[in-house]
Amino acid sequence: MGHLRAAGYTVTTRDLDDVAPIKRKLGVPEALQSCHTATVEQYVIEGHVPADVIDRLLRERPAVTGLAVPGMPIGAPGMEAPGQPPERYDVMAFDRQGRPSVYVSR
Repeated sequence: MGHLRAAGYTVTTRDLDDVAPIKRKLGVPEALQSCHTATVEQYVIEGHVPADVIDRLLRERPAVTGLAVPGMPIGAPGMEAPGQPPERYDVMAFDRQGRPSVYVSR
């Protein structure tokens, strides 16, 4: 969340005992689910999506439901691990039918 605030986003957090209903309601495909779920404008953001990729999403406004970084790859925002090299990972876009596609590779 800190990297989003540093990038100028206003972040409101809510801790829930069960996030599954929210993920289902927002249409996050099970295979793309991660630890955090957020919304920005009409888009869903799932997991550790970098702020600059969210910026690009809001600039380009593609016809997708949202973006996701499945799992918690080392090197993704908030998952930095001193002394460990960052992992390559994909930021996935998904549509209302849950169909994923690579939006950006890191």
